Amino acid sequence: MQIEQILESVKQMSLPELEEFVEQVIAIKASKHAPHLPEDESLLFEKINSTFPVGQKIRLNELTQKRDQSFISQQEYEELAKLTDEIELFQAERVKALVSLAELRGTTLNSIMKQLGVNFPDHG
Repeated sequence: MQIEQILESVKQMSLPELEEFVEQVIAIKASKHAPHLPEDESLLFEKINSTFPVGQKIRLNELTQKRDQSFISQQEYEELAKLTDEIELFQAERVKALVSLAELRGTTLNSIMKQLGVNFPDHG
């Protein structure tokens, strides 16, 4: 497949699909830069490159929009709070893995994040 064809397909993606795609491309790039990682690093990269489920991201965005427009029910507000807690815990686990990787490599968290192209938050 030509790069132009791939880019045309990418243009057709929704924002959550595009975010998922970008995260997977970053994971592929990272694996090509370091194809023979020690097991400790491999496990950390698995956690770092994991993604929050797309369906839950979509629902989080829907509920956030409803809240911002003041059209949210109490039940939806509670669901939004639960999803927000879940994504925060998920991101905290990713940051913890990034910190561990930085320590293994004797560098800073900012340096590792820059090397891997990781930005937080990656939802919204």
